[in-house]
Amino acid sequence: MRHFLLACVLLLIGAQWVMAADDGLIESIEAREDVALTTDPAVVFWREARPVYAEKGRHGEILNRYRTEIRSRWTKKNLYLLFICPYENLNLKPSPSISNETFQLWDWDVAEVFIGSDFQNIRKYKEFEISPQGEWIDLDIDLAKPHHEDGWVWNSGFVVAARIDSAEKIWYGAMRIPFSALKNRSSAAGQTFRINLFRSQGPPLSRTQVLWRPTMSDTFHVPEQFGLLRLTKETTK
Repeated sequence: MRHFLLACVLLLIGAQWVMAADDGLIESIEAREDVALTTDPAVVFWREARPVYAEKGRHGEILNRYRTEIRSRWTKKNLYLLFICPYENLNLKPSPSISNETFQLWDWDVAEVFIGSDFQNIRKYKEFEISPQGEWIDLDIDLAKPHHEDGWVWNSGFVVAARIDSAEKIWYGAMRIPFSALKNRSSAAGQTFRINLFRSQGPPLSRTQVLWRPTMSDTFHVPEQFGLLRLTKETTK
């Protein structure tokens, strides 16, 4: 009986941990120094991250087929994100450019992060996108403006890297975002940001939107549904 009760307790703890892991909180793990951006999830830098998963549609439906893993690290100056994106068919922009940002990149396959540091006005935040081909765009969003997409003229100085593994049908996208772009000149353990993570997947007729936190709307731009990203010194074992 004692062993049975212990097993029940362990199962309960495990279930609570799983629930907490998907409780709207991303824990970004500190790294000692900045590194060259890589899309290889096997390197130590990314292995020590604690993943979360975007696996729901806009209204909360489960999309296991496109379950997207996201890992995060941080240093004093930068926030790092890695998207691991399974796909069936890619919707890629012809003649891609990686030297300049691509307006309306969201019309193609992309991974996106919306992140804000203003807890008083949550309708102001930043948007960062990367495509499987390494195209990118960053936007300074203010939902009070009639055309918030006009914020694409803003330049954050963020850096991206991407690659497609066509054999495994997975594409990888990495970002390095300066904290200065988030109005934080430096970073410290315990700091929090408001955040949501997204993917647009597939050609127009079968386009799928994959979200970490469902917006319960036909748009991604619902800051009331954002979760939190917390900078932490804790490391995984």
